[in-house]
Amino acid sequence: MASVAAWLPFARAAAIGWVPIATHPLPPPPVPKDRRRIDDEKLLINVSGRRFETWRNTVEKYPDTLLGSNEREFFYDEDCKEYFFDRDPDIFRHILNYYRTGKLHYPKHECLTSYDEELAFFGILPDVIGDCCYEDYRDRKRENAERLMDDKLSENGDQNLPQLTNIRQKMWRAFGNPHTSTAALVFYYVTGFFIAVSVMANVVETVPCGHRPGRVGTLPCGERYKIVFFCLDTACVMIFTTEYLLRLFAAPDRCKFMRSVMSIIDVVAILPYYIGLGITDNDDVSGAFVTLRVFRVFRIFKFSRHSQGLRILGYTLKSCASELGFLVFSLAMAIIIFATVMFYAEKNVDGTNFTSIPAAFWYTIVTMTTLGYGDMVPETIAGKIVGGVCSLSGVLVIALPVPVIVSNFSRIYHQNQRADKRKAQRKARLARIRIAKASSGAAFVSKKKAAEARMAAQESGLELDENYREEDIFELQHHHLLRCLEKTTVFKVYSPVIDMQHFTS
Repeated sequence: MASVAAWLPFARAAAIGWVPIATHPLPPPPVPKDRRRIDDEKLLINVSGRRFETWRNTVEKYPDTLLGSNEREFFYDEDCKEYFFDRDPDIFRHILNYYRTGKLHYPKHECLTSYDEELAFFGILPDVIGDCCYEDYRDRKRENAERLMDDKLSENGDQNLPQLTNIRQKMWRAFGNPHTSTAALVFYYVTGFFIAVSVMANVVETVPCGHRPGRVGTLPCGERYKIVFFCLDTACVMIFTTEYLLRLFAAPDRCKFMRSVMSIIDVVAILPYYIGLGITDNDDVSGAFVTLRVFRVFRIFKFSRHSQGLRILGYTLKSCASELGFLVFSLAMAIIIFATVMFYAEKNVDGTNFTSIPAAFWYTIVTMTTLGYGDMVPETIAGKIVGGVCSLSGVLVIALPVPVIVSNFSRIYHQNQRADKRKAQRKARLARIRIAKASSGAAFVSKKKAAEARMAAQESGLELDENYREEDIFELQHHHLLRCLEKTTVFKVYSPVIDMQHFTS
């Protein structure tokens, strides 16, 4: 081996065009062919027509796997003198690379399920995936598990659809998925329209619409067109009240529904109207009612039922509760620390605004959030240094949990997109199945009528064409058996529902 290693630089030089060296042959191998070990034998592996070559001792480094054990002999082809595997050749390239280098890589462009099946076939554990690819593999594994869980839940939900015999169950399902019926879809769009009208009216009624007669100041549109805005608010509140009562009636667990966040938002959105109906024109009571009307702005949160983006944002904030708690806790600690230092740095300045530590809270909050109103400014050198450190610390503290929140939002958004895509694919597949069944049924009926006509012609003694005689009746019988089996299956599935309907009626 030493002589070969000595000749390798000259061989490389000859390969790039050093002609005088190329005329000299390489030395003979140190070990003759008849004295080579069997471990140095080459293995020819055929994977679905693509051939790979490797050394026997390369695959036998891992005796617990298929290629490294004697089990590979079951796949040996005596005629071709090779091992044949009817597997995926693209993934096998990474598996063979694992035998060569001891590092298993995950190809991102390959299907995760197919990759796991190939690893399981060749007896390789996914735990040996290298650190460079393990994070991607784990993320794809989690996404695939979530997708399978969503498919299972949706399939279970689809199987339970025929059991919705109660009117409350049908209404609750219509509220959760408006696309189930035309009436639910119309109600969905009507409530969304009135939510938009209510929010716009709440904004427009504060716009100035002229001057007050005999007084200084402008007159808002809410007071000038009081009757119009009152009727508009009444119509919106009636729609919201009807929606809330219908949801309360259809809820499977009314106590749980009333304690939910969206139920509380619905109540807070319509409550100021009914309180205002019973309030007199007393100035003190009217002032309290004006304060209560602020809660009408919560009607905008009703859009979360109509906007997928708002729901995703809510799920993201819920999943990032620990990160948001860390952000608030870090900001609170930094605010207290910098407010205390700022107070002691500025307390000896005449006319300072930093009169106490709580008064310095405002400056630290504005500085750490990079707003900088300028109403409180330090005057001493120590105070300016503390203010600069406070602003830099605020940027760092706020920026730390932001990537986690963004990644969670992206993950939840893509999950919802994949769920919607799977639902659309499932609907298209069911539609194709229905079309295929209808066409198959029509073909079966036409062939049955033609077969009956031919049988009647044979009984009457009429001669038939050669094509009719050669046609096999097996296909007709096959369609007939499939039709009977389908009817039996449908009866078995839907018979409990029919019995329940009969029981409830």
